[in-house]
Amino acid sequence: MQERTKTEQEDRGRTDALTDLIRSGAQQLLAHALKVEVAELLATYGDQRDEQGHARVVLSGHHPTREIQTGIGPVTVQVPKVRSRQGEPVTFHSALVPPYVRKTASLEAAIPWLYLKGISTGEMQPALEALVGPEAKGLSASTVARLKQIWREDYDRWRHRRLDADQWVYIWVDGIYSGLRAETQRLCALVVIGMNVHGEKHLLAMEDGIRESTQSWREVLLNLKTRGLTDPALAIGDGALGFWAAVEEVFPGTRHQRCWCHKTQNVLNTLPKSVHPKAKQALQEIWRSETKGLAEKAFDVFLATYELKYPKATACLQKDREALLMFYTFPAAHWPSLRTTNPIESTFGTIRHRTARTKGCLTRDGLLHMMFKLGQCAEKTWRRLRGFRELAKVIAGIRFTDGIEETTTDSVAA
Repeated sequence: MQERTKTEQEDRGRTDALTDLIRSGAQQLLAHALKVEVAELLATYGDQRDEQGHARVVLSGHHPTREIQTGIGPVTVQVPKVRSRQGEPVTFHSALVPPYVRKTASLEAAIPWLYLKGISTGEMQPALEALVGPEAKGLSASTVARLKQIWREDYDRWRHRRLDADQWVYIWVDGIYSGLRAETQRLCALVVIGMNVHGEKHLLAMEDGIRESTQSWREVLLNLKTRGLTDPALAIGDGALGFWAAVEEVFPGTRHQRCWCHKTQNVLNTLPKSVHPKAKQALQEIWRSETKGLAEKAFDVFLATYELKYPKATACLQKDREALLMFYTFPAAHWPSLRTTNPIESTFGTIRHRTARTKGCLTRDGLLHMMFKLGQCAEKTWRRLRGFRELAKVIAGIRFTDGIEETTTDSVAA
């Protein structure tokens, strides 16, 4: 019962986080749409000039910020204003946000369209109608196309930005498969999240890798290196990735940590379900140990317990033994973050089942741009690492044993 309650709480937490991301994304989408709308209005008066030769109709600030009440809470909007320098006055009326609209239809069903079906030009209008009501019928296909272009340009600028202004200590990597298929292969977005010396997590890379091959990861890492990333102290990822061979080539000084969540699931997949509860507890005994020595003993206990009857399970665990216990050589305060790729899973996990229901309405690029926007929203909610002051010591090469900073013989003697 307690375990089920904990699971329900975790589900609610993920839902709340997703709601925050969705609300932030809806606000950005509306802001972009309003800019496009007012630009189209100004373009219709582009050939009209005043006596001094200036454009007759120009942008003139914004109306006061206001909120539209939605099914997931308030979404803040600020509608632009225009003015005419001479002649008849001109007023900007948004098709998306009419002057007096304060409440919209529930967004619980509309927002998934905005991110998934909504990226398709043909589906954007009904998605926005669900967001702001029937007033959105004036949205043109050209407006939607320009919105998509803005997302594309934002993504292109982001993926080429320099990274050498920060020192990057840890990176988390994973391949996020979607329900979207192209040709004969599933789409796989290769994602890298980095933590700088200040304890701040940032999305560093997101590329269409088609599959988690060594070559695909090599291209991602070489791009990061070109942009200024130097060898991180530790990389955390799933043991099945082609990433590990690639990181050996591109960043040979980076140590490896296998994700315990992935490894636990991989081991349990080789065991009968009747054995899962005890096996899972035995695996937890390993990574919950306070020292590497105790973890090694718990590791051996698991091997001795299951090796005869379930050799595939023990082989799956044993092959990554060193990398599974690498976190013990880093500050103890960092261990909860270093044992798992949860920063990526919690942010992009919903992509899998959402895109599986889109029935081909997304393009490969469209999906990447959507994930990029979700990642940018998620960055705003990521917390600073507990014990972040220890990161400077990790960068300086100070060694840690069982999570505690080592002291030299000289310093002990002193």
